[in-house]
Amino acid sequence: MFEITPPDRQKDADIQARIDGKTKPPGALGQLEGLAASLVRLLGDEPQIRRPAMLVFAADHGIANAGVSIAPPEVTAQMVANFARGGAAINVFCRQLGWEIEIIDAGMLTAPDPSLGVTDCRLGAGTGPIHKRAAMTLGQVEHGLNFGRERVRAHVVEGSNLIGLGEMGIGNTSSAAAMMAALLGLEAKDCVGRGTGVDAATLKRKQMLVEQALLLHLDTLTSPQSVLACVGGFEIVEMTGAVLAAAELGVPVIIDGFIATAAALAAVKMHPECRDYLIFAHRSGERAHGLMLEHLKAEPLLDLGLRLGEGTGAALALPLVQAAANFYREMASFDDAGIEKV
Repeated sequence: MFEITPPDRQKDADIQARIDGKTKPPGALGQLEGLAASLVRLLGDEPQIRRPAMLVFAADHGIANAGVSIAPPEVTAQMVANFARGGAAINVFCRQLGWEIEIIDAGMLTAPDPSLGVTDCRLGAGTGPIHKRAAMTLGQVEHGLNFGRERVRAHVVEGSNLIGLGEMGIGNTSSAAAMMAALLGLEAKDCVGRGTGVDAATLKRKQMLVEQALLLHLDTLTSPQSVLACVGGFEIVEMTGAVLAAAELGVPVIIDGFIATAAALAAVKMHPECRDYLIFAHRSGERAHGLMLEHLKAEPLLDLGLRLGEGTGAALALPLVQAAANFYREMASFDDAGIEKV
């Protein structure tokens, strides 16, 4: 379905030599040096970030009716309206940092008012409750992957060469935790966290329901696509498609927190070569996020204790990505500056 070519590494030695030749001690720019090398592989010898595009996918989850969050399902649509009007944290950060933002309805309970300008990529009116039945069909998974691909392609055609991913969906940490457990062979207790900040009793119920979902679908969780169908979310499957599409088009994609990383994990399980196109923005305050990052051999750029979602961590990482590209392109070498190399 997706054709992804790994980045060319034949020039890695030349890239590293150019980084080492800058007017600084070797390795002195830390993670920015490895990030710069990745950007050169993907964007060429003179990397420059153009029209960064933040895609925020929203959907509802059947499990939310079982009381796994501090907020009721209605909040998904309310927050999407807030996004569309420019009033959320993600809007503030996108305005400040220069992101183009698109809000996408992947399958909320109720379609938003057309006047809000939300993009229609609906797969249904919320997923099935994963502890009782499958979240969606394999056909919906395929449609969702294609929706993600379409949205990324639209921005790349407009000139974007960096994609950021965010999400909104009450109950989606439950789906992400179930996906993580299924994809990594872990127990629910290792994957379920407090999400929006639930109390101990709600956390226990959430863990029990995720365990119930994993047991219910045990014999069907045989591929990343079946995991998405059984326990995923409409916004998660569309983010998975967006990750794969960005890699297919040779464009780096910034992954936000726990939910977006679950989508990235599914994408890597489907096409391991897409891993080289991923930039991990931050280490979430959600407890299990670190385990997913460890599995993906990812060192995130930020560690701010964020657990908001929306793409906020991905948005905040943009200046670091720009800094990595800019120092590689603009910083003088020892030879240029007439300085004896250290």
